[in-house]
Amino acid sequence: MRHILAQGAFLIAMALATQASAQCYADYKAKQDNPLRLQYGLIELPASACGSVAEATRYAAPVIARSGWTLLQIESILTQAQFDARRANAGAIHLRR
Repeated sequence: MRHILAQGAFLIAMALATQASAQCYADYKAKQDNPLRLQYGLIELPASACGSVAEATRYAAPVIARSGWTLLQIESILTQAQFDARRANAGAIHLRR
């Protein structure tokens, strides 16, 4: 019985470790003032910011601000496949890391 529990715990730990290291992205809307400019972009998120829109917002706002933009909102958190599908719409200049 202990052996089965140990194997189960190991499998759960491996699954969580895989999820924690999974790369994710977010798509966002941002603005600049004077003159007003709007931007749609993508940002690569660390694993610690992949859990919710609020976590992604806390991470992304200062990253985007370094380029002179104000984050309006995170649209969604994306998997690698979703990121690949939306990448063409954002363009290389709007991919933040």
